[in-house]
Amino acid sequence: MIYRRLRSGSVPETIARAYISFRASLQPVSLSVDTDQNFASRPYRREDLVFPDNPAMIQRWKPSTTVAAIIEQNGLFMLVEEHTPEGLRLNNPAGHLDEGESLVHGCAREALEETKHLFTPESLVGVYLSRFQRDACAPHAAEDITYLRFAFAGRLGALQSGRQLDTGIVRTLWLSPDDIRASAERHRSPLVLQCMEDYLSGQRFPLGLIHTDASVTRMSTLPHTL
Repeated sequence: MIYRRLRSGSVPETIARAYISFRASLQPVSLSVDTDQNFASRPYRREDLVFPDNPAMIQRWKPSTTVAAIIEQNGLFMLVEEHTPEGLRLNNPAGHLDEGESLVHGCAREALEETKHLFTPESLVGVYLSRFQRDACAPHAAEDITYLRFAFAGRLGALQSGRQLDTGIVRTLWLSPDDIRASAERHRSPLVLQCMEDYLSGQRFPLGLIHTDASVTRMSTLPHTL
């Protein structure tokens, strides 16, 4: 994080110089900095932050974090039907975590946006990794995305009749476990079935397992700093 901001030039020059000097004292061989007497007086350059021993620092892989609501009532599960490049697909109410929100708040927001219902997460069903790959097909580019999903069970609240379903969502529907198993070829992700099976097995973890530091929710109001 610090490295990317220094490379982008968004960090004040005084802080950049202090960081360069600090890294130079730790890695005098691998960190590319000037060692002559003119370094302190010459303008700061982005090239000072080149790490020849670790080219991966330039671009680091990371999964795409998503949140999903596992909603069950009277033996039926609420899914959404949504448009995708592959056609209409079934999914849990789910979506990407937004900057500045906790996982629990993100799940409640996505459920509201995709179902028009209030949703209160009460337990964590599980944490999942899955990979999605799609060949290029005009107008869509090729994709290769690894998703890190946090799935929550909870209480479905009142319908918010004044809202519209999120873009791409066609409708919500209630399906039995057998119906969901029988429609696996229409699932947007294999995690739709996995999350349901884990829920049915009684897998639950307390929300206290997840901690969100206050610095996360301050991100949207504070300027970026080191």
